[in-house]
Amino acid sequence: MSNAIKAGRFARAAEPDKPLSIARRTSLGDEVYETLLSQLVALRIPPNARISVDALVRELGVSQTPIRAALIRLENEGLVVKTHNVGYSAAPMPSREKFEQIYDLRLLLEPYAAEQACQKLSVAARDELAELALAMTEPEPNDADRAYGKFALHDAKFHALIATQSGNLLVAEALARSYAHSHLFRLRYHAAATEGAVEEHAKIISAMAAADSAGARAAMEEHIVRSRARWRPYFVE
Repeated sequence: MSNAIKAGRFARAAEPDKPLSIARRTSLGDEVYETLLSQLVALRIPPNARISVDALVRELGVSQTPIRAALIRLENEGLVVKTHNVGYSAAPMPSREKFEQIYDLRLLLEPYAAEQACQKLSVAARDELAELALAMTEPEPNDADRAYGKFALHDAKFHALIATQSGNLLVAEALARSYAHSHLFRLRYHAAATEGAVEEHAKIISAMAAADSAGARAAMEEHIVRSRARWRPYFVE
């Protein structure tokens, strides 16, 4: 695939029906998970679509074990739904009302979490935030879908780490249950979903590195407001 991916800029692949493939670079379980994640956030597996384990076994060339493990992870993250006697399917998109409520919740909790985390952030956590931010700018050679899926994964980890480092586990749990990042990246697949976030994450990290609690709170609030504005136009009623 010839799409270039630079500095967080992602373009939809030219061949929408390209076959799935697994490149065994890390653990097989992680590879299967990342492949399915990329298919879900890029809408190659549409909302509500049935997910056949047997079909994935044939397409990916792996056993059922890593596939089922990946589906359980995705179910826990709100991207996959398991129905008794039916099996797995891609989760439906949230309603516009829920979309707005997710952002209301984020505006209430994440600026506070950033402010608190700035005061309590360990050196190791600060380094991890910087690594996650850097990872969101790095390309995935020859696979735009996987790059987009990894961006969504790293973005979720970035925000979850800040929430956890706030020291308030109830805040972290509330944000995790909202599945905000799981669904947002399915709304629109292009550079607008990533470019602004990269710049805004840098401001958050800069404020935290300077131990500027008020600055970290303001940077996070600006990020959430801008993120809401980026996603809202692409939301289908």
